[in-house]
Amino acid sequence: MKKYFVYILKCSDISYYTGVTNDLDRRFAEHQEGIGKESYTHGRRPVSLVFYTDFNDINQAIIFEKQVKGWNRKKKEALINDEWEKLPGLAGCKNETSHKNIYKTGFDSAQPDFKIKNEIDRVVTLSEVEEDNRRNKINLKQALSPPGFDSAQPDI
Repeated sequence: MKKYFVYILKCSDISYYTGVTNDLDRRFAEHQEGIGKESYTHGRRPVSLVFYTDFNDINQAIIFEKQVKGWNRKKKEALINDEWEKLPGLAGCKNETSHKNIYKTGFDSAQPDFKIKNEIDRVVTLSEVEEDNRRNKINLKQALSPPGFDSAQPDI
């Protein structure tokens, strides 16, 4: 039965290269020799083989290779170090402003503790901004009202 390998090389610039092959020894030698001047590893030699796994089905190997290529460095290093239990925790964006994290925290535009920065770089709460907007609308209404008109009076 034919075997296919997904492998990760660590390059001399400490970047990682992920590939798939049916002959790991031959492919590693090609990387080391610098076959293909346009290839990613050509200018980053020497390289070292830091991870490989085998598959019986080329389609499964290609799917796994593409998956690993999309991973961040920490997730690749967990795989290299055989720390499979860390992989789920390393998935996805950890940026607190990510749309994924907004849903985790139950973002609600009516929350009074949601903070934004205004033009003068002072942190204000959303309720303060809404109050300022309300006051500005009242001031604008008063400015546009005819003389002697009191906007606080009820409409008759």
